[in-house]
Amino acid sequence: MADTLTSGISSHNNSPLPLTPDYGGSLVRYADGVFDPHFSRYITIMEDHRQTSSNPIITIAAVSTGAGNVNEPTVLVSGNDFYAFPRIDPTEKRMAWIEWSDPNMSWDKAQLWVGYFSGKGEVQKRVCVAGGDPMLVESPTEPKWSSKGELFFITDRHSGFWNIYKWDEQSNVVVQVYSLDAEFSKPMWIFGVSSYAFLVSDDMSPKIVCCYRQKGKSYLGLLDHESGSFSKLDLPFSAVTNIVSGDGSFYVEGASASLPVSIAKVTLNEKRTMATDFSIIWSSSEDVTKYTSYFSLPEFMEYPTVIPGKHAYAYFYAPYNHVFQGSSDEKPPLLVRTHGGPTDEARGVLDLGVQYWTSRGWALVDVNYGGSAGYGREYRERLSGQWGIVDVNDCCSCATFLVETGRVDGQRLCVTGESAGGFTTLACLAFRQTFKAGSSLYGIADLASLRKGMHKFEAHYIDNLVGNKQAYFERSPINFVERFTCPVILFQGLEDPVVSPDQATIIHRAIKDKGLPVALVEYEGEQHGFRKAQNIKFTLEQQMMFFARLVGHFKVADDITPIKIDNFD
Repeated sequence: MADTLTSGISSHNNSPLPLTPDYGGSLVRYADGVFDPHFSRYITIMEDHRQTSSNPIITIAAVSTGAGNVNEPTVLVSGNDFYAFPRIDPTEKRMAWIEWSDPNMSWDKAQLWVGYFSGKGEVQKRVCVAGGDPMLVESPTEPKWSSKGELFFITDRHSGFWNIYKWDEQSNVVVQVYSLDAEFSKPMWIFGVSSYAFLVSDDMSPKIVCCYRQKGKSYLGLLDHESGSFSKLDLPFSAVTNIVSGDGSFYVEGASASLPVSIAKVTLNEKRTMATDFSIIWSSSEDVTKYTSYFSLPEFMEYPTVIPGKHAYAYFYAPYNHVFQGSSDEKPPLLVRTHGGPTDEARGVLDLGVQYWTSRGWALVDVNYGGSAGYGREYRERLSGQWGIVDVNDCCSCATFLVETGRVDGQRLCVTGESAGGFTTLACLAFRQTFKAGSSLYGIADLASLRKGMHKFEAHYIDNLVGNKQAYFERSPINFVERFTCPVILFQGLEDPVVSPDQATIIHRAIKDKGLPVALVEYEGEQHGFRKAQNIKFTLEQQMMFFARLVGHFKVADDITPIKIDNFD
């Protein structure tokens, strides 16, 4: 979020001119803003910390854009805990927005409202478009107005999948534009997500270009919202993040198993039925494609869980290196990678960290355990009250499934994860006997400590995932350090504000006292998530060395000096 809003008008020294007061620090913050052409102002989400930093007041506010006119923003909508997506109708003086209240996250339960402006620009009348029915649980998101003043949005009512809907203002009912058991949006962890856009055209056939997620893959499609017809677009991306429209074309952010995160311009034919040109205009790593001959491509897999009839999902990467072939009578070691947050989703896109392992003889699997986004509300809510149980079971079930199907060596199973994924990793190691070694990167070991440090946005999120006080204690690996039974390597930033460094220290000491091989790497100046390139590289290399020496039983080809392993060296 921005601390100060500025205009594009420059002063005599070519510095931006402020539109909002200087509050002496990050006391008032702004995000997700749009221009209001009806009153020549900027509408934005405002987060005000002046009264309290732990529980800031969040509102929708208007900022004057007049040159040299620095005034306190005018609050337009207030009273709820959170707001997002303030969007102005270009044809009439009205605004749509999303709001929700604790203890819900926006993807649990939210409301879509439309407010009508008075002649002075105040919101004088409001209508709840979606989310107001107490008998219907839904989480509307991404409202957008068409050039004709039609309100579209995405919600997961009835089916549990986020689909595109349209508001009929006259009857105040919402109509589903297209029905599909797929996700046309995702959990709103950041502002400004854009999963669909209106195509700019002079003809009378209005179309929406949209992306959706189904069975582990993203698709792009063209939707005629008047006829309801829908057609897929064939593009190189297998995961799509954002879409915006342009003059005669649209732009998409995406990636694939062989393409890094990129922005591409897509041009359609005259009838707007197929793509005629796809050109990448920005790439996060332009040089990486020269190494595609080394890349292991992901295999989307569905596997059984401990609950009869229920399945979970993952991406499996077989070991691959075009200059070396492994022995046919030896199955590879496996690294199970848990993702970084309960609603995160591994998407099977190019990840050089994955390729580092697979090019050196390891199989790797990215697990989308119950709770992951991309598979509908029912799957996402499997983790409600069950964090530390469902995720752990699903990770262990995935490893067991790959062993039973003959893909990997059951005596060489390892697990790793960062942050919340580190929690799942530590819980697997403390409460199960599936894995032979593990690696935790700033992993959460103490759930109660995590809860105390939560900011407003996630203040109740952990309660929804864990439950009562007893569950907080019973699922925290730090309270059961005596149950660790295999080698562990821990990586921890010493300035981490989320996971206190003493959590890693306590686990390291306990495992060392048990006589098990263990190592602890602490980084000066690193916080929650490593930023320095040399530390990221060192972490990856030392994980490889640790697992190779203790579980893999092979010599790493790279010239890496291993760190000392307690109770081993």
